[in-house]
Amino acid sequence: MQKSVKFKALYWDIAADLLFPPDFDENKIYPTIISAHPIGSCKEQTSGNIYGKALAEAGFVVLAFDASFQGASGGEPRFIEDPTIRVEDFRCVCDYLVTLPFVDENRIGVLGICGGGGYSISAARSERRIKAVVSITGVNFGRLCREGFAGYDPIGTLEAIALQRTAEARGAQLRVDGLLPPSVEEGRNLGITDIDVLEATDYYKTSRGAQPHGATSALFSHRATAVDWDAFINAETLLTQPLLVVIGDKPGGFGAYRDGLEIYGRAASVKKEILVLEGYSHYDLYDKPEPVNAALNKLIPFFKENL
Repeated sequence: MQKSVKFKALYWDIAADLLFPPDFDENKIYPTIISAHPIGSCKEQTSGNIYGKALAEAGFVVLAFDASFQGASGGEPRFIEDPTIRVEDFRCVCDYLVTLPFVDENRIGVLGICGGGGYSISAARSERRIKAVVSITGVNFGRLCREGFAGYDPIGTLEAIALQRTAEARGAQLRVDGLLPPSVEEGRNLGITDIDVLEATDYYKTSRGAQPHGATSALFSHRATAVDWDAFINAETLLTQPLLVVIGDKPGGFGAYRDGLEIYGRAASVKKEILVLEGYSHYDLYDKPEPVNAALNKLIPFFKENL
């Protein structure tokens, strides 16, 4: 069973899907999982239709939500990828969940995929209503924006963002960047060889994962905050919840393998686990049955034990 809902986040609405266990009874209370989508994605891509569905079938209530300015959620202008707002979304989700009579407010966990994994870790540091954290091929978006997305020139990128924001303030057209080539073939023709970019294109630009709200676009003029942000700051002190990190061992340009090892080492969590799946890449963990099932076989018992 699934129900679409909307609730307030700052000055706009967040759109979400509530997924329920097969034997759901509204008179009972349930451990509940917040499921967060990747960068430039939406709740219908992996966070809801893959991991959210499986967790609901395992007995959890799941809320898969669209980030502010993205998907079916509100916020203008569109396609803003601001980590501070993305983290605030988790607090607003918690605010909503604790009003639901069937949600056990003391058993709320969070799962994030790709950038959603980094945001989940960041949110959990200061949102104590989150009791357990799972990061699936999680990426530190701030690190990525200082490195690969900036051509390893963060100062030059910030200067370009400043110029673009000034131009837009004076009436210029908004610059919305497509994060991926139109197809894998065109990407290869452009000389792209990175496994993450090509496999992301295969996921988002084909029937495999394409969704109307999965835009894979970003507003350039509002990216400065991300360049100056870090998903893992103060993790040695503040990230104390049980933590499970799942990564594939085939590294790509988005850096999930590197980031997964880093946060596993840095987290203050007394109880922390890392699952490295041999022979699999970042995007294999979005929807490929074998690695996804391996991840689920680890994370479902993890949540049952820690929530």
